[in-house]
Parts: sequence; C-alpha cells; structure tokens
Amino acid sequence: MTEISAPSLEALSAAVGRRVPELMVEVRDALAARVPDYAHFLAEHEHEVAAGVRAVLGRIISLTHDGSMDRPGEREFFENLGRSQWREGRDLPDLLAVYQIGVRVFWHHVSAAALEVGLAPDALAALAETVFFFVDQLSSASAHGYVLEQEEAGALRERHREELVDLMLSESTDPAAVRAAARRADWPVPEKVSVVLVEPDDASGRRALSRLDARSLPIRRPPLVGAVVPNGSRSTERAALTGLLRGAHATVGAAVPPEHLARSLDLAEIAARLTKEHLLSDDPVFVADHLDAIIVHRDRRLLDALGDQVLAPLDGSSPSSRERLRETLRSWLRHMGDRRAMAEELHVHPQTVRYRMGRLHDLFGDSLDDPAVRARLMLALAWRE
Repeated sequence: MTEISAPSLEALSAAVGRRVPELMVEVRDALAARVPDYAHFLAEHEHEVAAGVRAVLGRIISLTHDGSMDRPGEREFFENLGRSQWREGRDLPDLLAVYQIGVRVFWHHVSAAALEVGLAPDALAALAETVFFFVDQLSSASAHGYVLEQEEAGALRERHREELVDLMLSESTDPAAVRAAARRADWPVPEKVSVVLVEPDDASGRRALSRLDARSLPIRRPPLVGAVVPNGSRSTERAALTGLLRGAHATVGAAVPPEHLARSLDLAEIAARLTKEHLLSDDPVFVADHLDAIIVHRDRRLLDALGDQVLAPLDGSSPSSRERLRETLRSWLRHMGDRRAMAEELHVHPQTVRYRMGRLHDLFGDSLDDPAVRARLMLALAWRE
C-alpha cells in the first residue's frame, strides 16, 4: 500500500470535512429511494451522523497512513450493528445497501477533494483501495453479526419452544404459565391444540410432520415423535390436516385448551396402540371419532375381566361352538335382534340364526332381556373383533 504524506492527508481531511453537509444531503436523497427508514433516521439525527462521517474519514485517513486494519472494538461495533439489524426485524440487504450508497457518495466527495488538494495519482489509488477495503471489512463484520444473532435467536426460540411443549405436557399446568412461556417462545397461543403422533421409525410420518403448519411445535420426548398443532373448529382445517397426514400412520389427539395438552397426549397414545392392534384403521386416526373405542380399550385387563364374567355361560360349550355363539350374540347386539340382518352378516340361513339364538337363551336365561346385561355384553363383545 502506498503511504501518503501527513501534510497531504491533513489537507485532504480538511477538504472533505467542508463537503460533509453536501455529502449528507446526497446520501439522504439516495437512501430515500432504496431504504427510506434510514433516510428518515439520517434527517432526524443529522448532527450525530455528521460526527460519525467525520470519524470514519479520520479512520480511513489513519488507515491509509499507518496501514493498521485492526483496532480494538472496531469489528465488534459493526458486528453489533448487524445484530441490532436482526433484533429490530430489518433485512440485512438494507444495511448493506446503506453501506454501498454511503461509500459511493463518500468516495465521490473524497476523490473530488483529493483532486482539489493535488493528491498524486498513486496516492489517490492507494486511498481508493483503503476506502473500499474498509467498507468491505465493515460490511463483512455486520453480516457476521447479523447471522450470529439470527442463529442465536433461533436456537433460543427453539429452546423456549421445547420448554413450552414440556410445560403443556405436564400433568398440572396453569394457563397463565402457558401464556408466559408462549410469549418467551414467540408462539401465538391458540384457543385449542391437539397432539399429532407418528411412529418413531416411520419415515413417511417424519416427512408429514415437516409439512405441518409453521405454528406447530415439535414434540421431542423419546420415544414420542410428533407435534402440537393448533386445532380450529372449521371442517376445512381438519380436511387440510388430513391431507397433510394421509399415509403417515398418524394419530391426532382430541382438541383441548393448551393447558390440558397432557389429556390429548394420553388419548392419542391409546389410539395409536389400538391402531397397531388393528382395532382402528382410519388414515389418519382422529381421537375425537373414536372416543367410545378408546374408553372401552383403555385398560385391556378390565375388558378381559368383564368378558370372562358376562360370557361365563358359554364356558361349558366346545371351543368351536363357543366361538359361533359369541359371534351370533355379537351380531344380535349390533342389529338389535334383526334376524335377517344377522343372517346376512353371519352368512347363514335365518333358521340357523333362530336355532343359535334359542341356544343362547337356554344358556343365559332371562338375563338377555336385562338392559344392564345387554350393555355389559355389548362392551365385552361388540368392541372385540
């Protein structure tokens, strides 16, 4: 880098200094078309910005003279500009455009002032190299700061969202605590939410989760794999969710207030188990459509105990006869005694149905006429394929 003499630099600095007011007007006008917010800022803080321009001029002059590219705190300052750009919700290209517009106007005045003071061509070239290298460095620092802040903010938001999901899935959750956690996670709290579960080793399920609305929250609680989704009452919302999840073997929990999400998870896990056992076959399975089946199958041991109790009259029959009688009794309960419908379902002659029902009345006696007994038989038989 060509070193410029101190007298020349002093003369140049004075000449550029006289041009600062005109320079700022040109920068403001140029910014108004590309980034008007910054033009307004410049107009409102004219004296502070002018002081900054003179400071930058002094920095470039010193840089040209001594070649030192690293001053304590300088890079951090421009990194922080980039960070604040992200925090204020502004785009990085806007900040870089400010730098580009500023350096273009700045160099126009610096080069004109250099000609005024008779700066040698090689010194002018060295000055140009310094100016544009300096702007490149500060642009790089601001971009780095912007990306760092973006990554840190994203990581923090994800951590807050994981904490929010954990809170909502806890057994006892205060609505105020959910709202506070949602504010930290930058998550608008819907009136109701549901749990969506997929099989951990199902690639199609994972792909479906990635297609969910941006408002969904991932559930990362091994072995659970799923998401928390806003649940609206409109049929179009359910249709959209069905389309996203079709083929993913997913289970959609009941719609509940966010502070009751643990209930949605509990029912969804039961429905997922029933799907594995081929007792539910929808695609996807919506818990709200199968609450009766979930109630009956919530505890298999209780269902088996009930079956052993109410079907005890069949114990003396041979295994094949017992199975036929169970099948006939189930059909009788389903069709409310309609023997023609029973015959069609069982693929037998109506007379065979009559014979089997006579046999069942012999075994059960008058208890088949008791509504309470029929209700228990319905639970024990109609839900067990």
